[in-house]
Parts: sequence; C-alpha cells; structure tokens
Amino acid sequence: MTSSGQSLRIGVDGKKIPEAEKRGTIGTLQHARELGMEGVFFRTVLDMSPTLDLGELRDIRACADDLGMYLETGLGKANPYALAETPEVRAIGDGDTLLGFRRMMEACAQISCTELWSATANLKSAYRGRLSIDRFRTDVSWQEQLRSTEAFLTRLRPIALDLGVHINLETHEEITTFELVRLVEAVGPDAIGIVFDTANVLIRVEHPVMAARRVAPYVRQTHMKDAHVAHGEGGLCYQMRPFGNGVMPFDEILPILAEANPAMNLTIENAESADDFPRRPGPALIEVYDREFLAGHPDLGVEELAAYLEMVHAYEQRIASGEVPDIEEYAARPFGYTQAVQFITDSADHLRAACARTGLAVAPPR
Repeated sequence: MTSSGQSLRIGVDGKKIPEAEKRGTIGTLQHARELGMEGVFFRTVLDMSPTLDLGELRDIRACADDLGMYLETGLGKANPYALAETPEVRAIGDGDTLLGFRRMMEACAQISCTELWSATANLKSAYRGRLSIDRFRTDVSWQEQLRSTEAFLTRLRPIALDLGVHINLETHEEITTFELVRLVEAVGPDAIGIVFDTANVLIRVEHPVMAARRVAPYVRQTHMKDAHVAHGEGGLCYQMRPFGNGVMPFDEILPILAEANPAMNLTIENAESADDFPRRPGPALIEVYDREFLAGHPDLGVEELAAYLEMVHAYEQRIASGEVPDIEEYAARPFGYTQAVQFITDSADHLRAACARTGLAVAPPR
C-alpha cells in the first residue's frame, strides 16, 4: 500500500490516445473510460478549448467527474525561445504572452485543474541526433535558454501562487533532470514542480532510476513510457515500446515516486496510431559516443553513464535471445487503431502488475 493508504490511478494521454481528434475532448474521456483508464491528461488547456470557453471547460470537468476520472492539463512552453513555435499561446493573450499564460492558468483554476504541465522546447523529429533537440541550437546557447526560462517562470510565479496552481516542467527530451531540479529550486517549489516522463530521460543518457530519485521530491504529474534503447548506426537508437518491452525498470521507479507523492496519477503516453499520425517519427538517435554530445552534459557522471550502458547491454541480451523484437522488426509491424489500443491496455496491465509486486495500491480497471 502507499503510505497514505491512497490508490495510484492509471490514465492516458489525451492527445495520443487513438482517435482523439475525431472523438473530441468529451468523446476521448468516454473512450478512455471504455479502455479501463482512470483519467486523461490533456497536454494543454487549449487542447480542451482553443478559446478557453468556460462553459465548454466546465462541461469537460463535469464529464470527467461523472465518469469518476482524473482530469489533468497544462499550459505552453515556458522557454521564451520556443514560444514562437506555439503561436496559439500568444494569441490567447491577444498578443501578450504573459497575459496568455495568465488566462490559461485562470481557466484551469476555474475547473479545479491545479497541476499544470509545461516544458522547455519542442522536439524536431524530422532531424536525427542532437540537431533535433533545442539543447544544441546554434543560434542561442542552452544556458541562455535556461536563464530566459527561469526569468519567465519567475514572472509567472506570483500568478501561480495567487491562483493556487503549480506549473510543472516536463523531463522533456532537451533538458536534464539536474537542470530541472535547479530551475524548480531557483523559482520555488511552492509554484513550480516537475512532470516526470520516464523515458525522455533516456535521451539525455540518464538512468531512469537515478533520474527518478533526483526529481521525486518535486514530481506532481507523470508521463509513463517505456522504450527500446540499443546500439545502432551513430550511437544508440531509441524507439517507444509497450511497457515491459523496453528498458524501463518500473518495479524500481514506482516506489520512489509513490513514496514522495502517494496521490500521484500515472499517465500512459502511448505511441501514436498510424491511422491518426501517418508520418510517425522513426527511431531517435542518441549520440552517446560523440564528443560534442557528451560535452553538452556536464552534470553526467561516470557512475551514471556506466549504469546506463549496463542497462543497454542487458536489454541487448533480451533482443539477442528473441525475448523482444529488434528495432527493424518492431518498426515493420502495423500500428493502427487496434495496435495503439492494445499498447495502452497492455501497458496499463504492466503498471498494475508492477504496483502489485511492489506493494503499491492501484485503482482497478473499470
């Protein structure tokens, strides 16, 4: 059992669950319930209502409550250098970005969504390797992006405190957990927290258990993911997988998170159906042996790098034995609506089994 006697709840990403756009927000909530989910995490409140229509948002809140589901959502990117890529955030403030964030935060508070996702950049999946990540932009340094993000979050802090909401930064592909913890502590954990994406830390060559220990005191939302990570041309290849089919040690991670926050929701971020996203991205490249790549990770220690590569080696043995498919075999399989649904339900079953093995209470599927 969790220390408070509460049950962890398992839900799903409101953007990547299959047929999300076709079904709409309320239809997606109903679909998630049909799949046995306990909640839905819509990435931003603008995904729920592009105009922040309070009547529409209250209807969504009422639907979630009637279904007995948690409802989570978020804001936009908090890195000023990334905001131009999401013009809707500026537009909702009539050209005033700070006002746009305020309006989104106020709308979320009105429907009792107080844990709000944010992140620091966007992945450019059309490119492979470090140039797909804003950490390695050549027009502005990553340190300058971090400074600007901290300054913007500092401006948002009094708004968050006034409204009683938390802005939670994701362990996104471009940022390390070391940097996230420093941001949270600099701006203030009373207003800023972390969304722990279990698999994104792999892109930054962080061992998921060590990363979980670093961020756990500040984690308020999650994106639960698993992934293939094995050697390929140019370094290591990363590919999302159903839970249990990748490297992720959920039996070790879940107790760390639950001890810090026993009321946490576990949101599955599934791979997108090819029916919804015909141009699904290929495997990501982690240039783990590249000098420039390694120089961009000054906090990464030898012990963690060794543990990470040991984890990769153990996974490659599973591939060699035929226990899990290699990257080409898995990529060649069809992945439409049926497979995406199975990805979600199998992953939820895996999480429930991991909770049972580790003595954590989890809400049963409905």
